[in-house]
Amino acid sequence: MPPLGVRLRTVFRRLLRLIRRKRRDFRGWLEDTRNFIHFSLLLVVPLLIGLVTWLANSIELLPFLLFPPLVSGAFTLFREPESQYASPRRFVGGMTMGAVCGWVALAVSARYLYRVPPETFQINPGAAAFGVLLTGIVTWALDIEESQAFSTALLVLVSGVTQFIYVLSVFASSVIVVGVFVVWRREIYEQRADYLYQTTHADDQVLVPMRGETADTVATFGAQLAAAHDTGKLVLFSVVTDGEHATDDAVDTDGGAAVRRVTPTGDAATGSAADGQVSTAAADLPAPARETAESLEAHAESLSDRFDIPCEVVVVAGEPDDARVAVEAATETNCDLVVTPYQTADGELTRFIRGLFNSTLDVVVLRSNGERTSWRRLLVPIKHYGEVAHAMLDFAERLTGETSYVSVCHSIDSEGDRRTAEAMVADLVEPFERAIETRVTTSPLESFLSVHADNYDLTILGSSTDRTVVSRIIDAPTFEQLKELDCDIAIVHRG
Repeated sequence: MPPLGVRLRTVFRRLLRLIRRKRRDFRGWLEDTRNFIHFSLLLVVPLLIGLVTWLANSIELLPFLLFPPLVSGAFTLFREPESQYASPRRFVGGMTMGAVCGWVALAVSARYLYRVPPETFQINPGAAAFGVLLTGIVTWALDIEESQAFSTALLVLVSGVTQFIYVLSVFASSVIVVGVFVVWRREIYEQRADYLYQTTHADDQVLVPMRGETADTVATFGAQLAAAHDTGKLVLFSVVTDGEHATDDAVDTDGGAAVRRVTPTGDAATGSAADGQVSTAAADLPAPARETAESLEAHAESLSDRFDIPCEVVVVAGEPDDARVAVEAATETNCDLVVTPYQTADGELTRFIRGLFNSTLDVVVLRSNGERTSWRRLLVPIKHYGEVAHAMLDFAERLTGETSYVSVCHSIDSEGDRRTAEAMVADLVEPFERAIETRVTTSPLESFLSVHADNYDLTILGSSTDRTVVSRIIDAPTFEQLKELDCDIAIVHRG
């Protein structure tokens, strides 16, 4: 039996892995706008009402009967932060005018209908009806219709405080609630992409395996993704077989790009004299490796000048189709995104791409004819909400310039699903700064893309790797069903 210390460390490591997995699952759950709003409701509204209650007890200003419409109004604000009723002016003005109209109705009914002082007036159906009518007319005329206004109009009849104090308390409490709401919406809700969407501040250290005939186009694609962030970096990666005698030494090229030998075990030569490695010139490499390094270096310099990002070159000795070599190279160079050309064998994705999909890295597979070096018209089909959809939109935003446009489409089964689908798509695109077109269609997604995708330079799809094997057999991933599209296709996988 292993020593107690070893067993405790094993248990501790497993616990840490479990915590990290649950934290990531929770973060992914929060990426859904509806979940984020409900979570905010559970946190903010109770604390907010507790604060107002504490203030009411401290200064004896707010009547407790005011709290039900206050809670209801706060819920409406936070539940639909983009709706027409989530307006600070409407919320404060509506509740306050409701209180004023109730006060006026009370005074008029007491003095002119029943001829008694307002303070001795008992609740009367006529006064209640008049208060609601007056509130409806005034809020409609001022365009501050608010459901809670009718509550404040009625509560003045039983508030237990003078009418002026009641109106003042309604105004003060509504200002407190709406102030917290405005801060939450501006600093948290509208900035949730920065807090929650993991690709917003990541996936900018890009490794590009230079494979196949479209490798140069894929490298340009990867450079454009990296250049969208200030910390972006591009690494051009190539594998030479062990038979080509690649050196075990790091190579500093004259152009400043680093050519490194990364072993399949993950050990890398750093090219630093301090750690005992010997730096050599690119010309000292064996011929096949030297040609690869010089070619990659020239391309790296070109991309670095064009996109103003640092570019490195990594040459590895190993099996070209072994994805583990690329994953280890990405780890050694601190890359968190792999952009690779689309390749198939016998009608299926190659072993290399499948291996990348099985790693923990984010992956983008670009299917291109090699003719495009910029992508201005982008189509992003979305099947459901989630971190993959957010990543697809984030990548689309990185690729487009000021004169470009992005279109998001979603397919529904029937017209009855349209309203829900439109709300989902609107929630999805709202956090992004640029204007994004949204389309909801009843056509099957594959049919819609077959008709419209040729009007775009690039279609961004999900990899469907989050689905079960049985699900992918029954309903093949969308990218596998689209063989004849005339536009480039980017397939996004979240590791």
